Amino acid sequence: QLQLVESGGGLVQPGGSLRLSCAASGFALNYYRVGWFHQAPGKEREGISCISASAGGTYYADSVKGRFTISRDNAQSTVYLQMNSLKPEDTAVYYCWCRYQGNNYWGQGTQVTVSS
Repeated sequence: QLQLVESGGGLVQPGGSLRLSCAASGFALNYYRVGWFHQAPGKEREGISCISASAGGTYYADSVKGRFTISRDNAQSTVYLQMNSLKPEDTAVYYCWCRYQGNNYWGQGTQVTVSS
């Protein structure tokens, strides 16, 4: 079964850090662009970061630029999102995404809550 699985979410205080991971089962992420999205309550899902297959190209939304870093370990077929200087407005469910053989795949999501 082809699927993406996120991990690493949780509760953190403002200013804290978390690292999210995205792994695939049924196929290798190595050869594909992978993105991270988040969805806050009552809002639409929003793309926040993306990394090319070779990791030579990255994208960040303005809301996370300078605070979040996307990376990948192709030996582990895993993509990471390092989130620093977290703010309450970063509270959301975070999803990873990959387009494989013409189909979009999403993980189940991992909750990130930033609160004191």
